[in-house]
Amino acid sequence: MAMRNCLITISKDPIFVPGVWGPYFSAMVPGFWLNEGGQSVTGKLIDHMVQGHAAFPELQAKATARCQSVYAYLNSHLDLIKKAQPVGFLTVDLHVWPDFHGNRSPLADLTLKGMVTGLKLSQDLDNLAILYLATVQAIAFGTRLIIEAMQGAGHSISTLFLCGGLSKNPLFVQMHADITGMPVVLSQEVESVLVGAAILGACASGDFASVQEAMARMSKVGKVVFPRLEDKRYYDKKYQVFLKLVEHQKEYAAIMKGD
Repeated sequence: MAMRNCLITISKDPIFVPGVWGPYFSAMVPGFWLNEGGQSVTGKLIDHMVQGHAAFPELQAKATARCQSVYAYLNSHLDLIKKAQPVGFLTVDLHVWPDFHGNRSPLADLTLKGMVTGLKLSQDLDNLAILYLATVQAIAFGTRLIIEAMQGAGHSISTLFLCGGLSKNPLFVQMHADITGMPVVLSQEVESVLVGAAILGACASGDFASVQEAMARMSKVGKVVFPRLEDKRYYDKKYQVFLKLVEHQKEYAAIMKGD
């Protein structure tokens, strides 16, 4: 899955956010300004981390035996090994910076590389599952970084609306809620992009007078996933480490470029 994360906000007035595209007038909703930030090939990153691990053949075999995807199996395996603690706490000493393909937003730096700290010699399925978890968390921390840049520029954001392939992964959704501290709203229709196309078609055919009216009539909330606020301090500390990773990477680059 080579999909990317796109973070789209709309506003009544134009807002300029460094490292974020836009503002574009009426690009998505008529009469509103749109900004779009993003993380490149996030789905591909998850695949890369999972498929490159020594335990991947074992994972494939066990997932196939259960008629599950490898990611559904990993999610259930994480629930098995977490014991009494919240699943996210399994990465207390494993941290990932996810820009294996450069940073699109909000740093807009294509020279940045991926980073992992906390690796061990272990090659078992537990180790693979925890590395997968740390990667999903890193993508969510990247989302938090973009949201903070947007908020700092003047956007007011309190809720995330997720759609697309990765929104079908409950771990991905819960980590985004926990790490951003915001509720995540999922559409009743899993294939939300098709609903968007249908909304435009319904407007073009004259069934609705405006895109906003069609959106209100044709879109429905399916599920709302709330953050585990009791885990906030843990994720705030992990976010501090996340920001240190890129700070240190830039320091390493400066050392190597020095005389």
